[in-house]
Amino acid sequence: MKGTMKTAVMLGIGRMGFETRPIPDIGENEVLVRLEYVGICGSDLHYYQHGRIGDYIVEPPFVLGHEPSGTVVEMGKHVKHLSIGDRVTMEPGNTCGQCEFCKSGRYNLCPDVIFFATPPVGGVFQEYVAHEAALCFKLPDSVSTLEGALIEPLAVGFHAATLGNAHLGQKAVVFGSGNIGLMTMMALKAVGVNDVFMVDIAKNRLEKALALGATAIIDANAVDPVKALRDLTDGNGCDLAIETAGTETTTTQAIHAVKKGSTIVLVGYGKSGMMNLPMSLALDKEITFKTVFRYRHIYPMAIEAVRAGKVNLKDVITNIYSLDDIQEAMDRSITDKTTMVKSVIKIS
Repeated sequence: MKGTMKTAVMLGIGRMGFETRPIPDIGENEVLVRLEYVGICGSDLHYYQHGRIGDYIVEPPFVLGHEPSGTVVEMGKHVKHLSIGDRVTMEPGNTCGQCEFCKSGRYNLCPDVIFFATPPVGGVFQEYVAHEAALCFKLPDSVSTLEGALIEPLAVGFHAATLGNAHLGQKAVVFGSGNIGLMTMMALKAVGVNDVFMVDIAKNRLEKALALGATAIIDANAVDPVKALRDLTDGNGCDLAIETAGTETTTTQAIHAVKKGSTIVLVGYGKSGMMNLPMSLALDKEITFKTVFRYRHIYPMAIEAVRAGKVNLKDVITNIYSLDDIQEAMDRSITDKTTMVKSVIKIS
């Protein structure tokens, strides 16, 4: 498809603008997708605020956004499983397929992954994107493209639940009820975990968690969360803890809150990356620690969970902005965390 498209670009720290760019050409195994919705992720906000995450440094003008959905408008000649007009959600990381991690099925650990909005690779706050067809997943008729834009963070939640061997009969706690925490809570419920408790210090996010199906919520500003979790589990502690806040405090609380022989899954990235933890207690309890990096082989499971009504994505969204209002969307997502949980950009 020939022509130009509107693209939102980060011009500098805290500053968004627009450029007119060519609609991308597609390869033989790619499709061109007219984007409809793109979610704003915490990593987008971090790049916007600080200009970097670790060794990944933004060089403006840079396109953010990696949670896309839209409609296929053009196909490469080797694409067989999709058709023009299909509504799709897209897995944003294209891996090499040749390294030991790709060949063993752990492709999320590929050292040569090309991932939307991870410098120097640009993202998808724009009208069109060309993407590998194998990474585009058709949405069922009952799943909207608005929901499709949240499959990416939901995949993180399901990956955390999978690594934690979450199952029927367990009592689990999720520390942090931001977007990933909420997705993790719903993934745990979808795979059959009986009770899922949510811990946070933001009342609006805890209320959102309760509305989305949390068994109980714990305001860590008001009560001792470890004691509260002991009370909720008849003094036994939780079978599984998933930490999504990325803080030393919540990780320490997780170690205290779980029972012996349990598992803690670490999802959240802290600001410093360093923590001092009560490892003697962890050793005494023989805790298994798992860590999450994105996801693998999860998109079909996540889409089916939404189709089957096991996960409610629409009610996670608190704000929808047009592409023209992306500056306000980014700013408010940072400054108005008391009312905003998840913002999505409507592209078309």
